[in-house]
Amino acid sequence: RLQLRLAGHGSHSLDKSITLPPDEIFRNLENAKRFAIDIGGSLTKLAYYSTVQHKVAKVRSFDNTAKEASSEKLYEISVQEEITARLHFIKFENAYIETCLDFIKDHLVNTDTKLIKATGGGAHKFKDLIEKKLGLKVDKEDEMTCLIRGCNFVLRNIPHEAFIFTKHADSEFRFQNTHPDIFPYLLVNIGSGVSIIKVESEDKFERIGGSSIGGGTFWGLGALLTKTKRFDELLQLASKGQHTNLDMLVKDIYGGSYGSLGLTGDLIASSFGKSATTDKEFSKEDIAKSLLHMISNDIGQLACLYARLHSLTRVYFGGFFIRGHPVTMHTITYSINFFTKGEVQALFLRHEGYLGAIGAFLKGAEEDNPNQYSWGENYAGSSGLMSASPDINPMQRARSGTFDMLEMDRLERKLVNLPLLEDPSSYVPDTVDLTVDPLAREYWLFCFEDALDGVVKRAVASQPDLPEAVERAEKFRQKYRHKLQTLRQQPFAYGSLTVRSLLDTREHCLNEFNFPDPYSKIKQRENDAALRCYQKAVAALDALGWEEKQFALVRGVLAGNVFDWGAKAFFHSTSLLLLLFVPERPWLVDSYNQWLQRLKGPPHKCAVFFVDNSGMDIILGVMPFVRELLLRGTEVVLASNSSPALNDVTNGELQILTETIAAMDPIIQAGLKEDRLVLVQTGSSSPCLDLGRLDKELTIVVRERRADLVVIEGMGRAVHTNYFARLSCESLKMAVIKNPWLAERLGGKLFSVVFKYELPTPPPPAAPPMKEEEEEEAVFSP
Repeated sequence: RLQLRLAGHGSHSLDKSITLPPDEIFRNLENAKRFAIDIGGSLTKLAYYSTVQHKVAKVRSFDNTAKEASSEKLYEISVQEEITARLHFIKFENAYIETCLDFIKDHLVNTDTKLIKATGGGAHKFKDLIEKKLGLKVDKEDEMTCLIRGCNFVLRNIPHEAFIFTKHADSEFRFQNTHPDIFPYLLVNIGSGVSIIKVESEDKFERIGGSSIGGGTFWGLGALLTKTKRFDELLQLASKGQHTNLDMLVKDIYGGSYGSLGLTGDLIASSFGKSATTDKEFSKEDIAKSLLHMISNDIGQLACLYARLHSLTRVYFGGFFIRGHPVTMHTITYSINFFTKGEVQALFLRHEGYLGAIGAFLKGAEEDNPNQYSWGENYAGSSGLMSASPDINPMQRARSGTFDMLEMDRLERKLVNLPLLEDPSSYVPDTVDLTVDPLAREYWLFCFEDALDGVVKRAVASQPDLPEAVERAEKFRQKYRHKLQTLRQQPFAYGSLTVRSLLDTREHCLNEFNFPDPYSKIKQRENDAALRCYQKAVAALDALGWEEKQFALVRGVLAGNVFDWGAKAFFHSTSLLLLLFVPERPWLVDSYNQWLQRLKGPPHKCAVFFVDNSGMDIILGVMPFVRELLLRGTEVVLASNSSPALNDVTNGELQILTETIAAMDPIIQAGLKEDRLVLVQTGSSSPCLDLGRLDKELTIVVRERRADLVVIEGMGRAVHTNYFARLSCESLKMAVIKNPWLAERLGGKLFSVVFKYELPTPPPPAAPPMKEEEEEEAVFSP
C-alpha cells in the first residue's frame, strides 16, 4: 500500500494521511511505456501510457458446412489473453510529488523511454527532482500548445465532456453532446491571469486576448482583504457570503431599476461600492463573495466581447480558477448569460484539470499517431466528478482533492457518426437523462443493484473450470456496487446518467475482473436450439399469403425480442404463429399499416439492420425478416456488436450463424455469395446503441451502398436509445417493452410493442426563381 502523509504548518495544520492501494492509484504501472507530467501551482497531473493484459472472448468455428444444423456445437467461445493500450491520468497535490515519484521509481520496470514530457509552471521548479528520482530526462513542452491539444482530445473522445452549470436546478449539471466538428471554439483559460484562445483546428490556434485580472487576483486581493492564505478557503468563504452588503446595486442609486437602459434593480452598479460610504466592518465571507463576483463578471464580459468579435458561440472555461467549484461556475455562467442575453452559454469541462497532461503526453506520443484511434473512458478505473455543493460529504471532497483518476482505453476501431443521421450535431442517443429525472433514476439504480447477485452468479457459472472466479466475481460485486452508490449521491459523476451508462459501467467492471462474456454458454445453448427450428419456421412462413407473411415476419422479430432470455417451450414449436407474448394490435406505438403500404411500393436499395440478441431473436426473428428483404431485391447490412455485452450476438458469432443458416437456406446463401448480404461490426460492446460512435468501416459500407432504410431492433437499441433519433432516410424501430415500470411510463403495460416506422423530415421548399427585375435589384443592392 502507498502511504502518504502531509503535515501542514501554522494555523493551517492539517493531517492529510491517506492510505490507498497502489492498484487503485497507479494501475498497470509495471507496464508503463511513456510518461508526461503537468505541474501547476498546487496540483500535479501525471499521465502515462501502459499496455494492459486482460481476457477477451474469442469465437472459434467448428464444422459448419453440413447441409443442416448438426446436434454438435457449431462454435466455441474461448477466453484468451490480449494486450491493449490504456492511458492513465492521475491528479494529486504537489505536496505528495516526492512520495509519488518514489513509488513510481520502485515499481517502474518495463518502460522503454528515457525522457518524460513536462509542462506547466512547476515543470522547471521540479525538473531536478524528477530527473533524480526517475532517471528520466525532462523535456519541457509549451504550456498553451499542450492545453489546446488536451482540450481537443477530450472533446473528441469523451461524449459528455462539456456541461452547463445551473445553480438550484433539478440537475445542476447539464451535459452537452459534443458537435462532430469541434472547431472553432473559444477557450478561456483562467489561471493566475486569463488567456483567451481561439481554436480553429487541431494545430491552429491563437491567443487573441487576455487579462491580468484572474485567479491570482482573486487569491492575492482575497488574502490581503481577509487574511486567508488558502485559495480553497477563500472560495469556501465566498460560498457563504452576501455580496450585496458591499456591492452597490442599481436600485441603491436609482431606487429601483433603470428601465430606459434595461438595467434591473438587482444588477451590480459598482463592485465594493458600499464599502467607501458605509462605516462598518464587513465579514470575510461578504468580502470574498464580492471579490469573486467582480472578477468573474469581468472575465465573463471579456469572454463575451471576444466571442462576438470572432463570431464564436462555443466558449469553454477552464484553469485553476474553475476546478469544478460551484460558486465560480455560477458567477461566470450568470455573467455570460447577462452579457449575451442568453445567446452564448458558458461551458465547463469535466476533465479540464487534465488538459495539459494529456497534451504533453500526445506531444510525446506523436510517432504512435494517437489521434488516428478512438478512445473511450474506462468507468471502472476513473474517479467521478464530485458534487458541486461544498456542504455535501466534505470528507469525500477532501479525499477527491487528494487523488483523482481518469483512464481511457484505446479502441480497436475508429468511431464516427452514422452518415444517415439527420443532424449529427443535435443527435442525443439516450431517451431519458436520469440526472434530471429523480424517480426514474432511483428506479433504475435499484434495478441494477437488485440484479447484482444474478450477474455475479452468471459470471462464476461462465468459468466453471477456474476456482478463483468466485473471488474475482466478489471483487466485481464490490466495485460495481460502489459505482452505484457513487451515482446515487452524484448522478452526474460520469456525465449524463442513463440506462446505457449504467449498463456500460457494469460491462467495464466485469471486464476489469476478467469476465469478458458471462452469457457465452447461454448464447450457445439458445443458438443451437433456434437453429434446429429454422427450416420449419421458414417453411411455415412461405406457406402464408403475402400480407399474412409480412405480419408474421414482424411478429417473429418482436417475439424473438421477448424471448431474449430463452424460452425452451417456444423452440420446440413448429409455427411462428404461436406468439403468445406479442399482444394484438393496435400496439402501444403502431405504424404497421404505413410499413405494409410501403412494402407494396418499390424495394429499398439497401437496409442497415442493427441486430440485438442471440438465439431465437437473431435466428428465428431477424433472419427470416432479412430473407424477405433479399427476396424483394434489397441489399442488407447486418450490424452487430464487436465484442460481448449481455446476451447480444457478436459479429464473430453472427458470421458462423449466418454461414450455418446459408447451408440450409439458398436465399441466404445467394445473398452472401452475391455480396448482397454483408456482416459488419458496429465497434460497440454495449447493449445500447450510439449512432454517433460507430465503426468507420460500417459507415463506409453505408455510404457506398447508398442505404435508404435503417432497422433498429430491441429495447436497449430502440427504446433506451434512439427512440427519438431522426434519420435522413426511412427508419424502422421495433421492440417489446419487457420492463413493467418503463411500459407504464410510456403509457402501456408489460410486453407492449413499439413499432415505429418513420420517414425523413422533408427538406424545406426551394425558393421560387427570381424574375429578371428582381435579379437585377439583388445584384445592385448594398
